[in-house]
Amino acid sequence: MQLKILGLNYKTAPVEIREKISLDKESIRLGLENLDGYDDIEEAVILSTCNRTEIYAVISTVHADSIRDFLNDLTGGSVENYLYEYTGESCVRHLFKVASSLDSLILGEGQILSQVKDAYTLAKSVGATSTVLNTLFNKAIAVGKLVRTETRIAYNSVSISSAAVNLAEKNLGSLQNLIVLIFGAGKMAQLTAQHLKSRNVGKIFIANRHYSRAVEMAEKFNATAVKWEDALNTADNVDIIVTSTGAPHYVVKAWQTQQLMTRRQGRKIFFIDIAVPRDVDPDVTKINGVTLYNIDDLESAVEENIKFRQEEAKSARKILNEHVAAIMERFKYLKFRPLMADLSQRAEKIREREIKRIANKLSNISNDDKKIIDNMTKMIVRKLLRMPMMRLNASVGTDDEKFYADAMKALLLDG
Repeated sequence: MQLKILGLNYKTAPVEIREKISLDKESIRLGLENLDGYDDIEEAVILSTCNRTEIYAVISTVHADSIRDFLNDLTGGSVENYLYEYTGESCVRHLFKVASSLDSLILGEGQILSQVKDAYTLAKSVGATSTVLNTLFNKAIAVGKLVRTETRIAYNSVSISSAAVNLAEKNLGSLQNLIVLIFGAGKMAQLTAQHLKSRNVGKIFIANRHYSRAVEMAEKFNATAVKWEDALNTADNVDIIVTSTGAPHYVVKAWQTQQLMTRRQGRKIFFIDIAVPRDVDPDVTKINGVTLYNIDDLESAVEENIKFRQEEAKSARKILNEHVAAIMERFKYLKFRPLMADLSQRAEKIREREIKRIANKLSNISNDDKKIIDNMTKMIVRKLLRMPMMRLNASVGTDDEKFYADAMKALLLDG
């Protein structure tokens, strides 16, 4: 028996390769349901996200290629040049790093732990896991939770969009019920809208040069689309303006902002410009009541937050190391558990058979004496098996491992 991982991730394969072998839930389910077709694979879990596709397996033969055949059959083609492979303790360590977000593109991100849970739950539901992977994945999920609760690796924003929203929150307090106007409908604008929705803002307006895209984004976030040319004219009650367009010139000009502030009678407004080149004329900061943060301010905050998470990762690795060592110690004894169970069952059958054989000769003794004899024979069996089992356990991971396992089977079992 050996633990093995075969897979690729954002470090080893470009996005076009990751997309090629990304697996949906039903493909994974179908593959695991047909696991019996791969003789050497005893258990398996498949983890497939936008940043990684990995097969975690228990294989019966150390040098078996079944796991590669399994991956090729799942994905419809070979990606050998992009693959990595881990076995034994390296396999355990890798999974713990994945579950703890120490192997993520964004250190400390929270989504991966739920993805590991989902992958394991699916594999277990179709009967693709047993003692080893059940033990391993339950522990990995527990370690992932522990890292998030005992370190601050997930604290502070490390994306521009989330940093923008956090910055607004830091300056304005709770964003609940505030009104936001977003210029742009691209990916960054949508991520920002998503973060704003999570803060329960009161209302979001979307403005885009192509009105249809503004409408499309507004429907997605339960927001309101406004015409591009009317956006600033309808911002009298807006608290926050976020700009994220690809325009080559200023979208928000100083003179327009002055007119807006006159209509607002000086009521403060907060600009966050996350566009490159900039969308907001920096001269707006000369207007009373206007606060402006641009991409440089946000990138500086993100850089500091990344350094903070990297420091927290040191504590996370200590937790991980402790639990890797603990589960490897547990696996030492788990590895030969089926063989030990067979030895115990074999010995118990012999003991019970011999007790029955002399039952007639013991008919005249009391029930208490029968219990004494029963306990005594159990103890004899236990003591006879104690030394062979200790030798078997001690051989795990050594050159004598196979010798002792084969000897036990030959001497104490039927063939």
